[in-house]
Amino acid sequence: MAATGTDRGWLVRPVARAWRCPAPEAGARAFHTSLPGYRPTPLVTMPDLAARWGVGTVVVKHEESRFGLPAFKALGASWAVARLLADRAGLDLPGVRLERLRDVAAQAPVTLVTATDGNHGRALARVGAWLRLPVEVLVPDVLSAAAEAAIAAEGARVTRVDGSYDDAVAAAARLTGQLPDAALVQDTAWDGYETVPAWVVEGYQTMLTELDEQLADQGLWPASLVAVPVGVGSLAQAVIAHAHSAPDPVRVLSCEPDTAACVLASVAAGEPVSVPTAATVMAGLNCGTPSSLAWPYLRDGLDAAVAVSDEQARAAVTELAAAGIPAGASGAAALAGASACLDDPDRRAALDLPADAVVVLLDTEAAGGAGGLT
Repeated sequence: MAATGTDRGWLVRPVARAWRCPAPEAGARAFHTSLPGYRPTPLVTMPDLAARWGVGTVVVKHEESRFGLPAFKALGASWAVARLLADRAGLDLPGVRLERLRDVAAQAPVTLVTATDGNHGRALARVGAWLRLPVEVLVPDVLSAAAEAAIAAEGARVTRVDGSYDDAVAAAARLTGQLPDAALVQDTAWDGYETVPAWVVEGYQTMLTELDEQLADQGLWPASLVAVPVGVGSLAQAVIAHAHSAPDPVRVLSCEPDTAACVLASVAAGEPVSVPTAATVMAGLNCGTPSSLAWPYLRDGLDAAVAVSDEQARAAVTELAAAGIPAGASGAAALAGASACLDDPDRRAALDLPADAVVVLLDTEAAGGAGGLT
């Protein structure tokens, strides 16, 4: 699919609006509502931003607390583990609750293994604690000590890998093969490993069904543009599937660090591309290779992509904080990316938004998050 853009740090593809896909599986919502501490995360209106960008409304979906964790990742991790245990026990998942899964885990214990740059590992550790299962989390050597401590505090064993996030993913896959009764619960996919990541993506649909309900309650549905932070692209996959299964698709803008813009590079190239990564304040987006499962959605259905700097992410954190939204840098990437596009007249025109557009910023990580999207 052809891409057009104004510079190397951004591209827009109007033809993507014509792409359609089947509606995604939304069965995770019933399971999530049964978990301890479930409640929809808030939708916050930003009138000053709407005035600045010349649109009808700007709202922030703020993942301030998912089951007591400062990021959305527990949605995917909990659903993937539930599907994994239910499949092993031959259970009909829609009717299964946490207590039954805990019984299954006690009868056939499994060690949960993953690699993470932040919140996915912490979320999986929380799920392991709910189910009384051991969790092994591998992290790249650039992960902060605070993020490592937050994962360990959930009860997981954390091991540092000498290398990048991609190196940690490879190490986690190897470790799974070395441990008895172990299962890899990764939120990125590659050839031969796509079932569990697909369940993770299904889990993210809960956030999007909440969003639809909240927009409808305020008379704002449907949205015109959704800005989503991007690491390997799994959340973007969920958003694109949700947006492009609608009769009138919502535009989707991916926002990623300029030090790890693998999705932007891949979409520009028309094929998956691995890029070198470097340290960034958007630690949870510090990924060099798109998920193979996400790639077809990114290739065909991503409307626009932008890379942002650490300086832009910090400014977005400050702007959200001034509006009473305590965001982490990875979550604030949505505002940074939207600002990089909508503050620029040429980019704003290329997005072709109506004057009454409803712009949604997915703030996927609150302040205090372990790193964001991976």
